[in-house]
Amino acid sequence: MRTESTAKIVAYCGMLTALAMIFSYVESLIPISFGVPGIKLGLANLIVLSALWYLKPGEVLMISTARILLLGFLFGSGMSILYSLAGGLLSFVVMVSLKRTGGFSETGISTAGAVSHNIGQILVAAAVLRSAKLFYYLPVLILSGVITGILIGILAGRVQAILSGTAFAGISEKQKKLSDGNREERKKR
Repeated sequence: MRTESTAKIVAYCGMLTALAMIFSYVESLIPISFGVPGIKLGLANLIVLSALWYLKPGEVLMISTARILLLGFLFGSGMSILYSLAGGLLSFVVMVSLKRTGGFSETGISTAGAVSHNIGQILVAAAVLRSAKLFYYLPVLILSGVITGILIGILAGRVQAILSGTAFAGISEKQKKLSDGNREERKKR
């Protein structure tokens, strides 16, 4: 039973990583310019945000990190990986923390994640370039993070409604039973 559940979770993580990569790649092909460099919708965050409801935080972190590294090596550079990891990791920590409180919707968590992603990238850029002048760009990035976070959060809410009746929704309950079983085994030892 445990092997089957683990295999399914690994398969789901692989599928979600691939889907997040596809979303990122497709987003890079869409010729939408917001007039400010570096601003994008963040479609891959839809996958990460949705996964927070069905997978353990470590598995979601793996999906997010794998996507960033794979896309960076395929289409980016060392610096793009550094900036994306900084934003992605800060965003992940913020989103997991807010979800654990239970007091935020998908839209609120998504908005906080988008804003913190932009803050993480600016912090690393300022450190790498040794220039505090980059912080003048922060208000624009915060505003764009709020707007894109709201849009992705609304989409995530729709995705949750669709997935709630599928087999995918059942993995979070199976994981809970599996970890409860592991806890019981440790107590017996």
